[in-house]
Amino acid sequence: MADHPENIRYTADVVAVTEDGRVLLIKRGWDPYEGHWALPGGHVDCGETGLRAAVRELEEETGVRVTEDELRLVGVWDQPDRDPRGRYVTVTYLATVPADTRATAGDDARDARWWPLTGLPERLAFDHADILAAVLRLPAS
Repeated sequence: MADHPENIRYTADVVAVTEDGRVLLIKRGWDPYEGHWALPGGHVDCGETGLRAAVRELEEETGVRVTEDELRLVGVWDQPDRDPRGRYVTVTYLATVPADTRATAGDDARDARWWPLTGLPERLAFDHADILAAVLRLPAS
């Protein structure tokens, strides 16, 4: 056990899925994992809840707007080595949106694209493949 406190960064991610079984991913425009596909998400700002950050990050990175009431908690990912920059803990939320929802890359995303849940890119950033696998195991709501 460490004898000093660890700096932990708090992030929020969103698994946005369409009613017809597609998931929204962004292509990262920065390191780590520059050029890899990832879930929309990012740092929780000072004074902000994880839920509010999830809504904000989804809109900033993809243009997709949801309300806090439309998000369902998926879980917390806190493996010590999940991010090469240091200790990051993410809270992940699920949003179900209409099949015709448009997404446009914004903020620090190079691209935003809907992918079939059964045909995801080979390499996803961070532990996002594990997060998506957990979402697929969720009971239908």
